[in-house]
Amino acid sequence: LQLVESGGGLVQSGGSLKLSCVGSGFTFSSYGMGWYRQAPGKDREFVAAIDWNGDNPKYGDSVKGRFIIFRDNFKNTVFLQMNNLKPEDTALYVCNRGSYGVSGRYYPNDAYWGHGTQVTVSA
Repeated sequence: LQLVESGGGLVQSGGSLKLSCVGSGFTFSSYGMGWYRQAPGKDREFVAAIDWNGDNPKYGDSVKGRFIIFRDNFKNTVFLQMNNLKPEDTALYVCNRGSYGVSGRYYPNDAYWGHGTQVTVSA
């Protein structure tokens, strides 16, 4: 199984970036997918997740209203559109394969992480 992220970079505050995560080695369309981020010296933070069919998008409180998660199962890809970026969004963004419980909550699978793509937002 592989998860490969791309799309990170350096952007000014208020700018936008679109991240991609391509999955391979598994039936992509059968799994929920999530994005997390980790900044130096901080714990990993939940960013967003989406169910196998594109339903039930979930967002962390700090990105609600600014980030959008969506997926293209034909391309085995999950995307994260990030708008109105802030310096506090600076982090390594990592893709995860997980699942949704019956409550609608996303559960990450700690066995399936990508290597991440760095996002840096300048003030």
